[in-house]
Amino acid sequence: MTINHLNLVLSDVPKGITFFETYFGFSCTHVKGVHQLAILKNTADFTLVLMAQKEAISYPKAFHIGWILDSTAAVDRLYQQLTGDGLTIAHPPRYIRDSYSFYFYFDALFIEVSHYLDVA
Repeated sequence: MTINHLNLVLSDVPKGITFFETYFGFSCTHVKGVHQLAILKNTADFTLVLMAQKEAISYPKAFHIGWILDSTAAVDRLYQQLTGDGLTIAHPPRYIRDSYSFYFYFDALFIEVSHYLDVA
């Protein structure tokens, strides 16, 4: 059994499309309405649905989405790309428990980017 899609609510769907295409390898396949809903896919055929919400968005406190990258160098590269493009990230990548990670907000989403270390 495999999870095949995730539906996320954002305040700005066009910015979300650009964000997920630029940094996380998604491609927008369809937009419904005036950017009310966008369907994005990645190379693993995972579907990410972005929905617009005008009211304040409130995800549960511990809710976040995460990406596991192949190396600490890949984590550093993505961090540099994000911050170089003007995204504010409170802390640079660092060793947290059994991973090399950083966390940040995009819109109302809390996002984790990590590389899990080989721990014997």
